[in-house]
Amino acid sequence: MARNNCTLLTEFILLGLADTLELQAILFSLFLVIYTLTVVGNIGMILLIRTDSRLHTPMYFFLAILSFADVSYSSTITPKMLVDFLSEKKTISFAGCFLQMYFFIAFATTECILFGLMAHDRYVAICNPLLYSLIMSRTVCLKMAAGALTAGLLNSVIHTGYVSSLSFCSSNIIHHFFCDSPPLFKLSCSDTRLHESILSTFAGVNIVGTLLVILTSYCYILFSIFRMHAGEGKRKAFSTCASHLTAIMLFYSTSIYTYLRPSSSYSLTQDKVASVFYTVVIPMLNPLIYSLRNREVKKALWNVITRKRVPPFLGLLG
Repeated sequence: MARNNCTLLTEFILLGLADTLELQAILFSLFLVIYTLTVVGNIGMILLIRTDSRLHTPMYFFLAILSFADVSYSSTITPKMLVDFLSEKKTISFAGCFLQMYFFIAFATTECILFGLMAHDRYVAICNPLLYSLIMSRTVCLKMAAGALTAGLLNSVIHTGYVSSLSFCSSNIIHHFFCDSPPLFKLSCSDTRLHESILSTFAGVNIVGTLLVILTSYCYILFSIFRMHAGEGKRKAFSTCASHLTAIMLFYSTSIYTYLRPSSSYSLTQDKVASVFYTVVIPMLNPLIYSLRNREVKKALWNVITRKRVPPFLGLLG
Protein backbone atom coordinates (compact mmCIF):
# COMPACT_ATOMS: atom_id res chain seq x y z
CA MET A 1 0.00 0.00 0.00
CA ALA A 2 1.18 3.49 -0.64
CA ARG A 3 2.88 5.42 2.11
CA ASN A 4 3.60 9.19 2.19
CA ASN A 5 4.96 10.18 -1.25
CA CYS A 6 4.32 6.77 -2.84
CA THR A 7 1.76 6.46 -5.60
CA LEU A 8 -1.29 4.41 -4.63
CA LEU A 9 -1.14 1.09 -6.45
CA THR A 10 -4.35 -0.51 -7.65
CA GLU A 11 -2.80 -3.48 -9.43
CA PHE A 12 0.37 -5.49 -10.04
CA ILE A 13 1.70 -6.95 -13.27
CA LEU A 14 2.85 -10.58 -13.17
CA LEU A 15 5.64 -11.27 -15.66
CA GLY A 16 4.92 -15.00 -15.55
CA LEU A 17 7.10 -17.82 -16.83
CA ALA A 18 7.50 -17.08 -20.55
CA ASP A 19 8.10 -14.10 -22.83
CA THR A 20 7.23 -15.53 -26.24
CA LEU A 21 3.74 -16.47 -27.45
CA GLU A 22 4.94 -19.89 -28.65
CA LEU A 23 6.35 -20.83 -25.24
CA GLN A 24 3.26 -19.48 -23.49
CA ALA A 25 1.05 -21.70 -25.65
CA ILE A 26 3.18 -24.76 -24.85
CA LEU A 27 3.21 -24.00 -21.12
CA PHE A 28 -0.55 -23.36 -21.14
CA SER A 29 -1.21 -26.81 -22.60
CA LEU A 30 1.24 -28.49 -20.22
CA PHE A 31 -0.06 -26.82 -17.06
CA LEU A 32 -3.68 -27.32 -18.09
CA VAL A 33 -3.05 -31.06 -18.24
CA ILE A 34 -1.19 -30.99 -14.91
CA TYR A 35 -3.93 -28.98 -13.19
CA THR A 36 -6.65 -31.28 -14.58
CA LEU A 37 -4.76 -34.29 -13.22
CA THR A 38 -4.33 -32.47 -9.89
CA VAL A 39 -8.04 -31.79 -9.50
CA VAL A 40 -9.16 -35.24 -10.71
CA GLY A 41 -6.49 -37.08 -8.67
CA ASN A 42 -7.05 -35.27 -5.38
CA ILE A 43 -10.84 -35.11 -5.54
CA GLY A 44 -10.82 -38.75 -6.66
CA MET A 45 -8.69 -39.64 -3.63
CA ILE A 46 -11.12 -37.83 -1.30
CA LEU A 47 -14.13 -39.59 -2.82
CA LEU A 48 -12.40 -42.97 -2.76
CA ILE A 49 -11.58 -42.62 0.94
CA ARG A 50 -15.11 -41.40 1.58
CA THR A 51 -16.83 -44.30 -0.19
CA ASP A 52 -14.66 -47.24 0.90
CA SER A 53 -15.25 -48.16 4.54
CA ARG A 54 -11.91 -50.00 4.72
CA LEU A 55 -10.18 -46.65 4.28
CA HIS A 56 -11.98 -45.04 7.22
CA THR A 57 -8.85 -44.96 9.36
CA PRO A 58 -6.81 -42.04 10.76
CA MET A 59 -4.10 -42.45 8.11
CA TYR A 60 -6.55 -42.07 5.24
CA PHE A 61 -8.48 -39.35 7.06
CA PHE A 62 -5.31 -37.24 7.09
CA LEU A 63 -4.61 -38.25 3.48
CA ALA A 64 -8.05 -36.93 2.48
CA ILE A 65 -7.31 -33.62 4.27
CA LEU A 66 -3.93 -33.51 2.49
CA SER A 67 -5.67 -33.97 -0.87
CA PHE A 68 -8.05 -31.13 0.03
CA ALA A 69 -5.09 -28.87 0.91
CA ASP A 70 -3.28 -29.83 -2.31
CA VAL A 71 -6.17 -29.04 -4.63
CA SER A 72 -6.97 -25.86 -2.67
CA TYR A 73 -3.56 -24.19 -2.76
CA SER A 74 -2.97 -25.29 -6.34
CA SER A 75 -6.33 -23.75 -7.29
CA THR A 76 -5.35 -20.40 -5.78
CA ILE A 77 -2.47 -20.13 -8.28
CA THR A 78 -2.81 -22.33 -11.37
CA PRO A 79 -6.12 -21.01 -12.82
CA LYS A 80 -4.80 -17.43 -12.70
CA MET A 81 -1.53 -18.56 -14.29
CA LEU A 82 -3.44 -20.32 -17.10
CA VAL A 83 -5.48 -17.18 -17.78
CA ASP A 84 -2.29 -15.09 -17.88
CA PHE A 85 -0.77 -17.40 -20.53
CA LEU A 86 -3.63 -16.35 -22.82
CA SER A 87 -3.71 -12.67 -21.80
CA GLU A 88 -1.70 -9.83 -23.24
CA LYS A 89 -1.78 -7.87 -20.00
CA LYS A 90 -1.08 -10.07 -16.97
CA THR A 91 -2.48 -7.94 -14.17
CA ILE A 92 -3.80 -8.74 -10.71
CA SER A 93 -5.47 -6.24 -8.40
CA PHE A 94 -3.77 -5.16 -5.19
CA ALA A 95 -6.45 -6.87 -3.10
CA GLY A 96 -6.46 -9.93 -5.37
CA CYS A 97 -2.70 -10.28 -5.03
CA PHE A 98 -2.77 -10.48 -1.25
CA LEU A 99 -5.91 -12.61 -1.25
CA GLN A 100 -4.04 -15.11 -3.44
CA MET A 101 -1.06 -14.96 -1.08
CA TYR A 102 -3.30 -15.45 1.96
CA PHE A 103 -4.97 -18.64 0.73
CA PHE A 104 -1.75 -20.07 -0.70
CA ILE A 105 0.14 -19.63 2.58
CA ALA A 106 -2.83 -20.89 4.63
CA PHE A 107 -3.14 -24.15 2.72
CA ALA A 108 0.62 -24.63 2.28
CA THR A 109 1.14 -24.22 6.04
CA THR A 110 -1.73 -26.62 6.69
CA GLU A 111 -0.08 -29.18 4.40
CA CYS A 112 3.23 -28.75 6.22
CA ILE A 113 1.56 -29.51 9.56
CA LEU A 114 -0.39 -32.41 8.06
CA PHE A 115 2.84 -34.12 7.06
CA GLY A 116 3.89 -33.97 10.71
CA LEU A 117 0.53 -35.35 11.87
CA MET A 118 0.74 -38.18 9.34
CA ALA A 119 4.21 -39.08 10.60
CA HIS A 120 2.89 -39.10 14.18
CA ASP A 121 0.02 -41.34 13.07
CA ARG A 122 2.44 -43.85 11.50
CA TYR A 123 4.59 -43.73 14.64
CA VAL A 124 1.65 -44.64 16.86
CA ALA A 125 0.38 -47.32 14.43
CA ILE A 126 3.74 -49.09 14.16
CA CYS A 127 5.33 -48.46 17.56
CA ASN A 128 2.19 -48.59 19.76
CA PRO A 129 -0.32 -50.72 17.82
CA LEU A 130 -2.26 -51.85 20.92
CA LEU A 131 -2.99 -48.23 21.91
CA TYR A 132 -3.53 -46.96 18.36
CA SER A 133 -7.35 -46.84 18.42
CA LEU A 134 -7.27 -45.05 21.77
CA ILE A 135 -4.55 -42.50 20.94
CA MET A 136 -5.78 -41.79 17.39
CA SER A 137 -9.51 -41.74 18.11
CA ARG A 138 -11.96 -39.98 15.80
CA THR A 139 -12.22 -37.01 18.19
CA VAL A 140 -8.45 -36.65 18.42
CA CYS A 141 -8.06 -36.80 14.63
CA LEU A 142 -10.73 -34.16 14.10
CA LYS A 143 -9.05 -31.87 16.66
CA MET A 144 -5.66 -32.40 14.98
CA ALA A 145 -7.06 -31.56 11.54
CA ALA A 146 -8.89 -28.50 12.88
CA GLY A 147 -5.70 -27.39 14.64
CA ALA A 148 -3.67 -27.75 11.44
CA LEU A 149 -6.14 -25.64 9.46
CA THR A 150 -6.42 -23.02 12.22
CA ALA A 151 -2.63 -22.74 12.47
CA GLY A 152 -2.44 -22.33 8.71
CA LEU A 153 -5.03 -19.55 8.70
CA LEU A 154 -3.39 -17.70 11.62
CA ASN A 155 0.09 -17.99 10.11
CA SER A 156 -1.25 -16.62 6.84
CA VAL A 157 -2.91 -13.66 8.57
CA ILE A 158 0.44 -12.66 10.11
CA HIS A 159 2.43 -13.32 6.94
CA THR A 160 0.05 -11.52 4.58
CA GLY A 161 -0.46 -8.66 7.03
CA TYR A 162 3.28 -7.94 7.21
CA VAL A 163 3.82 -8.05 3.45
CA SER A 164 0.72 -5.95 2.62
CA SER A 165 1.92 -3.24 5.04
CA LEU A 166 4.99 -2.58 2.86
CA SER A 167 5.24 0.40 0.51
CA PHE A 168 5.40 -0.17 -3.24
CA CYS A 169 6.57 3.00 -4.94
CA SER A 170 8.84 2.59 -7.93
CA SER A 171 7.28 -0.32 -9.82
CA ASN A 172 4.29 -2.64 -9.85
CA ILE A 173 5.93 -5.40 -11.92
CA ILE A 174 6.28 -8.70 -10.05
CA HIS A 175 8.96 -10.98 -11.51
CA HIS A 176 6.96 -14.10 -10.79
CA PHE A 177 3.80 -15.95 -11.87
CA PHE A 178 1.95 -15.47 -8.57
CA CYS A 179 2.02 -13.20 -5.52
CA ASP A 180 4.62 -14.57 -3.13
CA SER A 181 6.61 -12.80 -0.44
CA PRO A 182 10.20 -13.04 -1.87
CA PRO A 183 9.43 -11.18 -5.15
CA LEU A 184 7.25 -8.67 -3.28
CA PHE A 185 10.09 -7.97 -0.85
CA LYS A 186 12.31 -7.26 -3.85
CA LEU A 187 9.65 -4.96 -5.31
CA SER A 188 9.02 -2.95 -2.14
CA CYS A 189 10.68 0.41 -1.54
CA SER A 190 10.44 -0.09 2.25
CA ASP A 191 13.18 -1.42 4.48
CA THR A 192 12.15 -5.08 4.49
CA ARG A 193 14.89 -6.50 6.70
CA LEU A 194 12.73 -6.68 9.84
CA HIS A 195 9.77 -8.07 7.92
CA GLU A 196 11.93 -10.70 6.24
CA SER A 197 13.46 -11.73 9.55
CA ILE A 198 10.07 -12.10 11.24
CA LEU A 199 8.53 -14.05 8.36
CA SER A 200 11.62 -16.24 8.00
CA THR A 201 11.30 -17.06 11.69
CA PHE A 202 7.66 -18.09 11.27
CA ALA A 203 8.53 -20.14 8.16
CA GLY A 204 11.43 -21.73 10.02
CA VAL A 205 9.23 -22.70 12.97
CA ASN A 206 6.65 -24.25 10.63
CA ILE A 207 9.06 -26.08 8.34
CA VAL A 208 11.82 -27.04 10.76
CA GLY A 209 9.40 -27.80 13.60
CA THR A 210 7.28 -30.21 11.58
CA LEU A 211 10.40 -31.68 9.97
CA LEU A 212 11.80 -32.50 13.42
CA VAL A 213 8.54 -34.24 14.33
CA ILE A 214 8.74 -36.23 11.08
CA LEU A 215 12.40 -37.21 11.48
CA THR A 216 11.94 -38.19 15.14
CA SER A 217 8.85 -40.26 14.31
CA TYR A 218 10.58 -42.09 11.49
CA CYS A 219 13.67 -42.84 13.56
CA TYR A 220 11.41 -44.73 15.98
CA ILE A 221 9.44 -46.26 13.10
CA LEU A 222 12.53 -47.61 11.33
CA PHE A 223 13.86 -49.03 14.58
CA SER A 224 10.53 -50.80 15.17
CA ILE A 225 10.39 -52.13 11.59
CA PHE A 226 13.85 -53.67 11.84
CA ARG A 227 12.76 -55.44 15.02
CA MET A 228 9.75 -57.03 13.30
CA HIS A 229 9.91 -60.76 12.62
CA ALA A 230 7.04 -61.08 10.13
CA GLY A 231 8.18 -60.37 6.56
CA GLU A 232 4.68 -59.31 5.41
CA GLY A 233 4.43 -56.77 8.23
CA LYS A 234 7.81 -55.32 7.30
CA ARG A 235 6.86 -54.98 3.63
CA LYS A 236 3.54 -53.28 4.44
CA ALA A 237 5.18 -50.86 6.88
CA PHE A 238 7.98 -50.03 4.44
CA SER A 239 5.52 -49.49 1.57
CA THR A 240 3.34 -47.13 3.59
CA CYS A 241 6.28 -45.17 5.00
CA ALA A 242 8.10 -44.98 1.65
CA SER A 243 5.19 -43.19 -0.03
CA HIS A 244 4.95 -40.74 2.87
CA LEU A 245 8.69 -40.03 2.87
CA THR A 246 8.71 -39.50 -0.92
CA ALA A 247 5.99 -36.85 -0.66
CA ILE A 248 7.79 -35.23 2.30
CA MET A 249 11.15 -34.99 0.49
CA LEU A 250 9.55 -33.38 -2.56
CA PHE A 251 7.63 -30.81 -0.52
CA TYR A 252 10.28 -29.86 2.04
CA SER A 253 13.24 -29.65 -0.35
CA THR A 254 11.56 -26.98 -2.50
CA SER A 255 10.04 -25.17 0.51
CA ILE A 256 13.36 -24.92 2.34
CA TYR A 257 15.12 -23.74 -0.83
CA THR A 258 12.54 -20.99 -1.38
CA TYR A 259 11.85 -19.68 2.12
CA LEU A 260 14.79 -20.51 4.39
CA ARG A 261 17.79 -19.33 2.41
CA PRO A 262 19.33 -15.82 2.63
CA SER A 263 17.56 -13.14 0.58
CA SER A 264 20.92 -12.18 -0.93
CA SER A 265 20.94 -15.49 -2.81
CA TYR A 266 17.49 -14.89 -4.31
CA SER A 267 17.41 -15.84 -8.01
CA LEU A 268 14.38 -15.01 -10.15
CA THR A 269 14.78 -17.90 -12.57
CA GLN A 270 15.66 -20.57 -10.01
CA ASP A 271 12.87 -19.48 -7.67
CA LYS A 272 10.30 -19.67 -10.47
CA VAL A 273 11.35 -23.24 -11.23
CA ALA A 274 11.19 -24.22 -7.54
CA SER A 275 7.81 -22.49 -7.18
CA VAL A 276 6.38 -24.34 -10.19
CA PHE A 277 7.42 -27.57 -8.56
CA TYR A 278 5.76 -27.07 -5.17
CA THR A 279 2.69 -25.13 -6.37
CA VAL A 280 1.84 -27.06 -9.53
CA VAL A 281 3.71 -30.37 -9.79
CA ILE A 282 3.70 -31.70 -6.20
CA PRO A 283 -0.12 -31.37 -5.75
CA MET A 284 -0.45 -33.57 -8.86
CA LEU A 285 2.15 -36.11 -7.68
CA ASN A 286 0.85 -36.66 -4.13
CA PRO A 287 -2.23 -38.74 -5.05
CA LEU A 288 -0.10 -40.75 -7.50
CA ILE A 289 2.56 -41.40 -4.86
CA TYR A 290 0.05 -42.52 -2.25
CA SER A 291 -1.99 -44.66 -4.66
CA LEU A 292 0.78 -46.38 -6.63
CA ARG A 293 2.72 -47.40 -3.51
CA ASN A 294 -0.28 -48.25 -1.34
CA ARG A 295 -1.88 -51.67 -1.71
CA GLU A 296 -5.06 -50.71 0.16
CA VAL A 297 -5.69 -47.67 -2.04
CA LYS A 298 -5.04 -49.69 -5.21
CA LYS A 299 -7.42 -52.41 -4.02
CA ALA A 300 -10.14 -49.88 -3.16
CA LEU A 301 -9.71 -48.20 -6.56
CA TRP A 302 -9.88 -51.55 -8.35
CA ASN A 303 -13.09 -52.41 -6.47
CA VAL A 304 -14.65 -49.13 -7.59
CA ILE A 305 -13.63 -49.71 -11.20
CA THR A 306 -14.85 -53.33 -11.33
CA ARG A 307 -17.94 -52.88 -9.19
CA LYS A 308 -21.09 -54.10 -10.94
CA ARG A 309 -24.57 -53.22 -9.86
CA VAL A 310 -26.93 -56.13 -9.19
CA PRO A 311 -30.16 -55.86 -11.23
CA PRO A 312 -33.14 -55.09 -8.97
CA PHE A 313 -35.02 -58.31 -9.77
CA LEU A 314 -31.94 -60.40 -8.85
CA GLY A 315 -31.70 -58.53 -5.59
CA LEU A 316 -35.30 -59.47 -4.83
CA LEU A 317 -34.54 -63.13 -5.50
CA GLY A 318 -31.80 -63.04 -2.89
